[in-house]
Amino acid sequence: MAPSKQTDSTQPAPDRQREAQRNAVVELIRVAPVAEELGERFAAAGHALYLVGGSVRDALLGRLGTDLDFTTDARPERVRELLTGWAETIWDTGIEFGTLGAYRRGTTVEITTFRADSYDRVGRNPDVDFGDSIDGDLVRRDFTVNAMAIELRARTFVDLHGGMDDLVAERLDTPAAPEDSFADDPLRMLRAARFVAQLGFTAADRVVTAMTEMSAEIARITPERVQVELSKLLCGEHPRRGVELLVDTGLAEHVLPEVPAMKLEIDEHHQHKDVYRHSLTVLDQAIDLERAEDPDGEPDLVLRLAALLHDVGKPATRRFEPGGGVSFHHHEVVGAKMTRKRLRALRYPKDVINQVSDLVFLHLRFHGYSDGQWTDSAVRRYVNDAGPLLPRLHKLVRADCTTRNKRKASALQRAYDDLEERIARIAAEEDLAKVRPDLDGNEIMRLLGVEPGPIVGKAWKHLKELRLDRGPMDRDEAVEELFKFAREQGLDV
Repeated sequence: MAPSKQTDSTQPAPDRQREAQRNAVVELIRVAPVAEELGERFAAAGHALYLVGGSVRDALLGRLGTDLDFTTDARPERVRELLTGWAETIWDTGIEFGTLGAYRRGTTVEITTFRADSYDRVGRNPDVDFGDSIDGDLVRRDFTVNAMAIELRARTFVDLHGGMDDLVAERLDTPAAPEDSFADDPLRMLRAARFVAQLGFTAADRVVTAMTEMSAEIARITPERVQVELSKLLCGEHPRRGVELLVDTGLAEHVLPEVPAMKLEIDEHHQHKDVYRHSLTVLDQAIDLERAEDPDGEPDLVLRLAALLHDVGKPATRRFEPGGGVSFHHHEVVGAKMTRKRLRALRYPKDVINQVSDLVFLHLRFHGYSDGQWTDSAVRRYVNDAGPLLPRLHKLVRADCTTRNKRKASALQRAYDDLEERIARIAAEEDLAKVRPDLDGNEIMRLLGVEPGPIVGKAWKHLKELRLDRGPMDRDEAVEELFKFAREQGLDV
């Protein structure tokens, strides 16, 4: 049994609390036309309405968005009545859980009737019971920083579980005992790692203990829900911290076992304690490159997955060489297959699976360039094989250059600078983004006098290979090569 929650003996500085509360009020004023209207509408009908959960947390942090969560003592059908005539759009897809959604003037709201749920601790969906007080509603929530509320009309704070203290201390804790919270809904363990990644908070000791002891309970959660939380974690501000919490508590063994499997594998360059730590460093560096290119851009899930998983094939390919060396031959091939299998199991979309596994497969190709000069043909093939993934591949490869040897690191970066310069030069000359044979399928059929069929595809591929090897050919040369190929195939031309 984990220890019960203890109140921090060092109270948050009053000025920090006041600043956080001022942030919340400022944020509420910013959305006041909608929030105030709703509060007045519910109050006039004799009902209380509270801004609640993540919305209050984000208001206190000064980052409230335009998706707002509310809770009320009004039952769902009464909520529908109060929204009718006020909202531009209403939806009730969550009404069985007491939730109605609405949209008005650029703001989306979800209003949920007070809940006092019970769980069978077999699945994760509760038996929904409507409650009668804000107190009962807040205690059932996942974390204290999500268990605060603001009464709309008076704008008074309700904080029954030390949420403000935890927010100021950047601590993630549960309102009730974490064992009970996670037994009710094991997904909350993944949400803990996700919030650590998103907010940069530290999980309370008792939360870490409960996650460790109960990690196997995550098997109750569907792969689809696991995937959603994992994606949000990786797209957070501090994804490394979230991954480390998953691994340290044993949760990763159940949801992404390929990552902790790298923990004991020694990198062939002996530049990191193990491949696991190396992969976390690559993740950090890929994110730095992503943000440097577009500071205000959306997180790149594909790049981050590829950075985390790029070396998952090393454990299966490790070989101890004479003289004490270690090799991981073809780990990119094995890793791409492992990545595809895991992402399929997590029900990722097909395009994400293909892109991530392709990046894992391609990430080692550059090392052949750094070891010796590539021909223009090899550069074309690098660009052609990467296709639209080339910008991501650039970031992944650069992020993977993590040696502590400054001279070697500088040499690797100079080599990749040179490769990018060559790509740019050849692209300007040859339009590498659209590498195609110098004759299209219709011309091939006309010149050979054949109907559509396998021979046309073979001829097209042959001409494309020549295009990659030689660069652009003039028309006469392309026609001559086509006829030469056709004669080798037994055609009379």
